[in-house]
Amino acid sequence: MHKSKALRTLPLALALALSGCAIGPDFVRPDAALPENYGVEANLPVAAEAEINPEWWKLFGDATLDQLVEQALANNQDLQAAIARMEAAEAAAREAGADYFPNIDLGASSIRNRTSGRTASGLQMGSMTSTNRRVALDVSYELDLWGRIRRMNEAARAEALAGRFSHDTVRLSLIAQVVATYLNLRVQDVEVLATTRNLQSQTKTRDIILGRRDVGAASDLEYAQAKAAQAATSAQLSESLRQRALTENLLALLIGQPGNRLEALADNAVPLPPLPPVGLPSDLIAARPDLRQAEETLVAANARIGVARAAYFPSIGLTGFLGSESAALGKLFTSPAEIWSYGVTLAMPIFNAGRTGARVDQASARQRETLANYRKTVQNAFREVRDALISLQMYDREEADLLTQLTAAGDALKLANARYDVGYSGFLDVLDSQRTYNGAQLQYLAARRNRLLAAVDLFKALGGGWQENGEETPQDDAAKSSVEAH
Repeated sequence: MHKSKALRTLPLALALALSGCAIGPDFVRPDAALPENYGVEANLPVAAEAEINPEWWKLFGDATLDQLVEQALANNQDLQAAIARMEAAEAAAREAGADYFPNIDLGASSIRNRTSGRTASGLQMGSMTSTNRRVALDVSYELDLWGRIRRMNEAARAEALAGRFSHDTVRLSLIAQVVATYLNLRVQDVEVLATTRNLQSQTKTRDIILGRRDVGAASDLEYAQAKAAQAATSAQLSESLRQRALTENLLALLIGQPGNRLEALADNAVPLPPLPPVGLPSDLIAARPDLRQAEETLVAANARIGVARAAYFPSIGLTGFLGSESAALGKLFTSPAEIWSYGVTLAMPIFNAGRTGARVDQASARQRETLANYRKTVQNAFREVRDALISLQMYDREEADLLTQLTAAGDALKLANARYDVGYSGFLDVLDSQRTYNGAQLQYLAARRNRLLAAVDLFKALGGGWQENGEETPQDDAAKSSVEAH
């Protein structure tokens, strides 16, 4: 009779738990209050529609780069550590979800006991030995009338999502570093090629001057100047090769394959940065994983306020057990050996010297701190996108000017050589023209490197790329031809 009444009471208690209110504020996404767009890309040509492309590195159109990114995603140890942290956060969320269900434990015991044959007063009594065997299921369940468990689960789920977005942030940063390092390596390849060709030209010039000196057509001064210029370019080549080797080592570490080597470029085909579309809306940064991580962290901090406030209210639990108890093992599971119990427990805070209020204040303060960090993350994301767009725009102009300088320096070198060959000018003009042309090459390649790295910064700042329409702009064609020509 009592057992059937208890079973009828349990669904009512569960219904009360499910219908209870959740203490604490519900989460509302804060207003970022950002401008509608970045306002700096109006002078850039249209190359795509504003649509996020998660495989943004493929916009560079380099099969080797695509392969390196795949290797990094599979082998990089920082990313593997981030995956482990993400899985731990997801497991913690599953653990918190277990509080929605009752705890059921199976207990079994067999105890043999002997009492003393002599009492404390000295009276003689016969000793007694007894045996007790017990098997029972113990059940406990907390009624979530005030939403404490729901808020705890809300916080745990948000922290699990924050862990996933933290992994995505590490992944995005890793890809950006791989792409930037690879593009830098390719620019260094062209620097090595350009310096090698300059060295070959200066070595040839030195040998010509040596031959002319031997027949009295050139002075020792001219030969010394040619030899010094050739040695300086040789030293520059050694430094370029050293820098390339270090970049190659870094790239090998990023892809998790130490010692990996990449064959150098055999021509001057420096990669071109993909061009962003006009009028990128500022809400594109919502795809950034660090921003979404900050939001989920704010969700968790908001839910923790409810967890702290729930301590003001009584905690109500259901407990019980069902089993058998008998001295004889053979009679343990018979009807007379049946035992059971059920009850309701209530714990209500009366006085704790303001401890609960202090915990609520702590949770509220942490929520405000997290809110400030969230808003700062949004504002910083906007700044990073704007910085990258400005850099792309300015480096594009700088590269165009340096291309003009490089072309003019090449023409000047040809004229200086021609004038020297016919005796119209001295060898000093040739040396000066060689230095100017060599410097113009390096400046032009540095500008191209800066454009490429600014493009990578933009992809990282946006949390992804855009969808290409498959058409090249006239500026792309001009840039490609100019790189191949020089």
